[in-house]
Amino acid sequence: MKKGIQAEKRIRQNIKRRERNNAYKSLVKGTFKHATRALEGEKPEAETAELIKTAVKAVDKAAQKGVVHKKTAARKKSRLMKKYNRLTKKEEA
Repeated sequence: MKKGIQAEKRIRQNIKRRERNNAYKSLVKGTFKHATRALEGEKPEAETAELIKTAVKAVDKAAQKGVVHKKTAARKKSRLMKKYNRLTKKEEA
């Protein structure tokens, strides 16, 4: 089957973009999973804070690249910070 030159180029571009998007999505999922596990587990607070910072940075980068919508990124960050603040308040009380 003959395809046009531009169609073949679009296919190549789509493949590259899909791989890049999947890499960013995977990074976001992984960092959020590590941060959530750190919150639920008994990790030191400094390490937990660092993991949360990494997760927020990853989701911001994904939103900047257009992999996730900016409101989705804001929602994810908000839920993570809410969980973190709830647990840190329990430890203080």
